[in-house]
Amino acid sequence: MQLQVVNSPAKLGFDVRRLGRIAEYFQAFVDDGRLPGWLVHVAREGESAFLASSGFRDVEAALPVENDTVFRIYSMTKPITSVAAMILYERGAIRLNDPVSDYIPAFAEARVFAKGSSEAPLTVGLNEPMRIWHLFTHTAGLTYGFMYAHPTDAIYRKRGFEWGQPPGMDLAESCAQWASMPLAFQPGSSWSYSVATDVLGRVVEVASGMSLDEFFRTEIFEPLGMTDTAFWADEARQGRMAALYIPGPGEGRRAVRFDAFGNAALARPSTLSGGGGLVSTAADYFRFITMLLNQGELEGNRILGRKTVELMATNHLPGNLDIESFGRPVFAESSDRGIGFGLGFSVVIDKAAAKTPQSQGTFAWGGAASTTFWIDPAEGLTVEFFTQLLPSSTYVIADRLAPLVYQALL
Repeated sequence: MQLQVVNSPAKLGFDVRRLGRIAEYFQAFVDDGRLPGWLVHVAREGESAFLASSGFRDVEAALPVENDTVFRIYSMTKPITSVAAMILYERGAIRLNDPVSDYIPAFAEARVFAKGSSEAPLTVGLNEPMRIWHLFTHTAGLTYGFMYAHPTDAIYRKRGFEWGQPPGMDLAESCAQWASMPLAFQPGSSWSYSVATDVLGRVVEVASGMSLDEFFRTEIFEPLGMTDTAFWADEARQGRMAALYIPGPGEGRRAVRFDAFGNAALARPSTLSGGGGLVSTAADYFRFITMLLNQGELEGNRILGRKTVELMATNHLPGNLDIESFGRPVFAESSDRGIGFGLGFSVVIDKAAAKTPQSQGTFAWGGAASTTFWIDPAEGLTVEFFTQLLPSSTYVIADRLAPLVYQALL
């Protein structure tokens, strides 16, 4: 296990002995094989207080997790896509109430599932257009094929959309397919985790006239110095790339390598997935979340305005409801009770209901391979955790990590 105290924890308001409990707790996950390896990074006001790692990025090759290990961040791509769209919002290129069909015309003809089955769905027309803010907030009526919770999920799977897209299909073609399939509900009437952020990525492409990877590179990654974040690990990064694992059978559930899925990150994808396609490092993602903690600026490079970040970290679910009250009962990379949803992030709106020590207004998200992060503006705190275990519901890392971080605050 590697422990690094980058700055004085006491100066940053932490008890160093109590911070050590984080590593002690997660070391047990490596010792019994539940996780291949992990890295956790805790910082305050942009200064690193605690950095620890353990285990292997590649168990079979005995390659350890290191500070520059490249991880598949899956849905932690979503906040980056959301920031990209808000850059365009600030420039007047898109508006939150714009119909999505202004950018992707096929959505003008979208239909909504009313009853029936996946084989014989009965649909109705839209009560109102699907709007840009619906994409940010997962209230668009779109879904994921891996949900197994609604007939529309089965329709996605039948078309080849379960854990990704059919081979060779690009983002524009994927959006056309999603527009042709029934929505699970009328836009704005419920919350459901979905491909909405992928559609938002296509809006970024149309509104900017740039491919999503080029927009990310020029408008976010280069200004922030995120040198290892991309839609695939090229040859120069592959030696640092972590392998992907899933829980094995039996009581111990020791992690088992899953190259059949993990190797997709080693080549340029046909679809640039703004919902889940990026690989990154802890150092790169720290720069991104520190920019958000700093209200849109990092080291003199302003990505977003202060009020824009404030708007993104505000609950946009109607009536200030939480996901449990407004959403479909499906798992995502967050708990539901006491948690709202903003423009690309979950938001703590009732910490007592959520049973979390995180402050009101903490905004966060996670990824399918059990990665997670959060930003607590009230405490000036950022936390990120990286591993590579599918699915994120296996151990719900954020719920385990939050008490360990906050108990260390002086």
